[in-house]
Amino acid sequence: MENPLGTKDYGQLTLEELRAEEKKLKSQRIPTAVFVGFLVGIAIYSATHKGTFLPVILMVAAFIIGRNATNKLKNLQAEIQRRNSTS
Repeated sequence: MENPLGTKDYGQLTLEELRAEEKKLKSQRIPTAVFVGFLVGIAIYSATHKGTFLPVILMVAAFIIGRNATNKLKNLQAEIQRRNSTS
């Protein structure tokens, strides 16, 4: 059910499975935000202490992690909304 990139095909899941997945993703929001904040903090520390490449790499990683988490939740909510409107 999962592709090699680790994302699920939401079209194949039942509505109950979609709601369970939404609950799981929503519960992961705070740990994800803490991790992104940790990466940003290290990047700021590194930039202020003569870091060169590390801050850029950490900021890009934080951006990608945050964007992927947001996109997963939005795609899941769109699928739930689509299923609710066709029911």
